[in-house]
Amino acid sequence: MTKIIDIALDDRALPPPTPEIEQERKVAMFDLLEENSFALADRDGRAVPEGPYKLGLSIRQKRLVFEIATEKDDPAGEFHLSLGPFRQVVKDYFQICESYFDAVKTAAPSQIETIDMARRGIHNEGARILEERLEGKAEVDNDTARRLFTLICVLHFGG
Repeated sequence: MTKIIDIALDDRALPPPTPEIEQERKVAMFDLLEENSFALADRDGRAVPEGPYKLGLSIRQKRLVFEIATEKDDPAGEFHLSLGPFRQVVKDYFQICESYFDAVKTAAPSQIETIDMARRGIHNEGARILEERLEGKAEVDNDTARRLFTLICVLHFGG
């Protein structure tokens, strides 16, 4: 499997992120670039350009847009995913993250751990939905899907 070597988020239309959301974005992007698996799926028997890839993520007209280019900036593919399947899990993820950030300040370690387990569960659900939505378009491993889901959440912020 090939990989993503560069990622750009089009967040120009979004309000400035909170420090917590900015930290989530930085960590997800760093981790994604450090280790990921991303390969374009063959479509209609046509060969697809080989990676590594540069990925642009944006939300346009209420759709999640993946713009993929080769290392040499040649277009490699573009696909648009409906945001509908992500709405509830993104909302749940932001709510549990808010609880987590609040808990870290004052709660007992056992409470923080319980909230963090719930947060990971919701994050896993978002990654599963993303993997399903990418089927036939791109192949990703679970860790890559989790990191991309975090970035999708960042793009939802204020959207």
